[in-house]
Parts: sequence; structure tokens; C-alpha cells
Amino acid sequence: MIALGDDIYKGYTGNALKCLKKFEVGVWFDVEVNSTRGNFRGIVLPRSETADNDHVVLKLHNGYNVGLAVGTIESITKYGRREAHYKIPEKEFPFDPKKPMVKLLGTGGTIASRLDYRTGAVIPAFTPGELYGSVPELADICNLETEKLYGVFSENMGPEQWIGTAETIGKEIEKGVSGIVIGHGTDTMHHTAAILSFMVQDSPVPIVMVGSQRSSDRPSSDAALNLIHATRTAAHSDFAEVMVCMFGPTSDQYALLHRGTRVRKMHSSYRSTFRTIGDIPLAMVDREKFTPLRDDIKKRRSDRNVTINTVFDDRVSIVYYYPNMKPDIIDSLIDNGYKGIIIAGTGLGHVNKPLYPSLKRAFDEGIHVYMTVQTLWGYVQMYVYDTGRDMMDLGVIPSYNMLPEVAYVKLGWALGQSHDREEVRKIMLTPVAGEITEREPHNGYLIYQGGIPEVEEFISQYKK
Repeated sequence: MIALGDDIYKGYTGNALKCLKKFEVGVWFDVEVNSTRGNFRGIVLPRSETADNDHVVLKLHNGYNVGLAVGTIESITKYGRREAHYKIPEKEFPFDPKKPMVKLLGTGGTIASRLDYRTGAVIPAFTPGELYGSVPELADICNLETEKLYGVFSENMGPEQWIGTAETIGKEIEKGVSGIVIGHGTDTMHHTAAILSFMVQDSPVPIVMVGSQRSSDRPSSDAALNLIHATRTAAHSDFAEVMVCMFGPTSDQYALLHRGTRVRKMHSSYRSTFRTIGDIPLAMVDREKFTPLRDDIKKRRSDRNVTINTVFDDRVSIVYYYPNMKPDIIDSLIDNGYKGIIIAGTGLGHVNKPLYPSLKRAFDEGIHVYMTVQTLWGYVQMYVYDTGRDMMDLGVIPSYNMLPEVAYVKLGWALGQSHDREEVRKIMLTPVAGEITEREPHNGYLIYQGGIPEVEEFISQYKK
């Protein structure tokens, strides 16, 4: 009989704890569980402090985790114990004078994370050094320097981090790096990509944002391949603007490079979550080549000239209109000192009439109100219906086809420069980094939804 202390049952309580004690096993034991659902071989993992007490969790030998209800477990055979250590050792990155220098700036997110078995949550933990320690292919691409700017989930990124990142980018360009990679959480990556497109203008080198939908300890993680694609783009591509580099299809075939002001996260869990909206991506990238998809990509230059403009007024909000919205939503923003409001309106840019007096009040009190569309694809067209023209008379300004999140960060950036109504309008409606386009291309709206006959026919051409 093996003497097991209480610390070997990390997180297990109730029926699950009784089950482990019955079969004399604990956390990190290599076991085979015979259950009414089949046999499972793996390592017993700790439980989250907030998890239920009716399951034993195994990390299977294929890398996936499975929870087994204790009521189904008939026997457990143990083969030893091997405590796991989920820290990847940092490696000294080899230097090759023939390779370009890339700077990796870490901000946090899933691409730099591990699983915290105490809480069951994914937490920012890996340093950038650990990242390239786990992806040795990076050494074949470039010389890599890393700097951990922040260690936060992307929902905690904001003006302070945006400004710090933009200023660091300016310094690294001045030092002479060939390209910059920014590791970032995916949830708000499109916000950061947009604001960096305004704060860092006319960069002579690629600025590539990259993240991961699956954490690095999962077999289906996209972290390594995303890093490889992003680093190749920063080191060797001829492109020089702020881009997001993430999976193109759900498979490992290639990545897409999206313009920082036209990209959006469109699925909560797919690896191919990022899509260019109302336009087409800049390019495809794989391990062998770059394939441009358009001819207006800004090109790499040999000079070190770049414009860094890191002003930002954070008294800006997005209001997502919904039926029966009450005017107190707008009034509360006015009363709390907000200086800018972005409305994501229905259809061509509409809200209900009860909001009109509050919108007039916002204008009278010097608040800048801009309309976008919650459909994401398409343009604000406030001249079509009387309601749109009425809102323009109240001071609401249509913002063409800017995405709501892009309009939000641009308005904060504009108000950081001026509060003069005409000057702000000029900044907002003058394209800076592709955030406003003259028209939507014929192939700028493609949603391949299954079941539609013509889509199935199209997809079948590529199925082997």
C-alpha cells in the first residue's frame, strides 16, 4: 500500500476524492481506468478549485483531457507516478549574422499561456523566451530578440498598453529591426491592430500581430504555426504595415495576413477565427512562400522613417443599438462626461425615435456622435430613409464602412488630437490606414455556409 498525503489529491473533494482513495491513486499517477464507458490510459490531473466533485480528470496519452464520472469507474490500475511540470525552459536563441533581426513583443494572451490546474483557467505564463524555446523552427527564420511588455489577457489591453506598444515599436524601428511581431490575445486583437494602425503610420517594416486560439499545452494548439508564419512575415516579406497573422482555413495549410483596420475576430473557438470584413485579405503565407492577394499592400523600405502619434482620449463609448433601447443609455454617457459615442446601428444606420432628443442633447453639449452598422459588412447610408436624414440633422455623422471597433479607437485617437468639431470630423472621415474604402469588392462578402447548394458545389471542387 502506498502512503498518500492530502496534497496528492489536489482539488479533489466529495465522491471523486473517495474514488481516488479507494483505488489508492492520486494526482500525477499514470493509470488505466476501466469504466462502463470504456478503458482510458493517462495521467490523473489536479482539479479546479471550483470544479464539481463527481469526476476524475485524466490527460490521455494523445494529449487531450477527459473527465470520467466516478459512478462509471469500476477499477483503476496504476503504473507509477510522474509529476508534470508545465514550464518550458528558456533557450539561448542562436545568432546568425546572415539572418534578419526580428523583435518579438509579448503582451500576454493564449499564445503565451498555460493551464492553471488550480483554477482550471488559462493564464498568461510563458515568457517570450519560453515561446521560442518551444518553437525551435524560429531559429531557421531569423535572429530573434524578445521583450515582455505586458502579461495580460487581451480584455485588459487598453490605452496605456496601446500607447506603450506603439512607442516601443517606434524605438525598435529606429534601432534597425527588420520586422516586429506582437504576441497578443485574440479577443481584442482587432482593437489593438486598429489603434496601432493609427498610432504607427508609414512603417518601413512589417508589424505583425499574432495570437492563438488554443493554448500551447493542447495538441490542437495553433500557437507554434502562427508564430512561424508571423515571424516569416516580419523577417522576409515585402509588406510594411500593421497586420494580423492567423490561420486561413481551419487546417494547417496557410495563414492569412489581414489589414489591421479591416480585420475582426468572428468565431469564439475556431482557429480560423479572423476574417477581413468588407474587403479581401492582404496575402497568404505558408512555410514556403508569400502570395499577395491585392496590389495596394504597403511595401518594405530601407529607411527608418516612421510617424508615431500616441494620443488617445478614453472618454469614448460604443453603443450597440437594440429594439426598444431607452434614451437613458445615451443620457448616462452624457452625464458621465463622455466626449465621443460610436453607434452600431441597424440596417443602413438606424436607431429608434425615442433616442432623438438625447442625441440632440449630446450634440448640443459638444459630444461627437458617429454612426456605424452592426451588420459589419456594408456602408452606413443615412440618406436613404427619413430617419437617417433626421439623425444627421441632430448631429449624428455617418462613418462610411468603418467597423464599429475601428471607429471607436479612431475617435479616441482623433479626440486625443482635437475637440474641435470640424477637425475631429476631418480626422475621422479621412482614410489613414484602409479603415474606409471607396467600395466593397465583389468578393469582399463571402460566407461559406454549409447546406446551400451552390456553396456545396463550390466546396466540392476542393474536396479530395
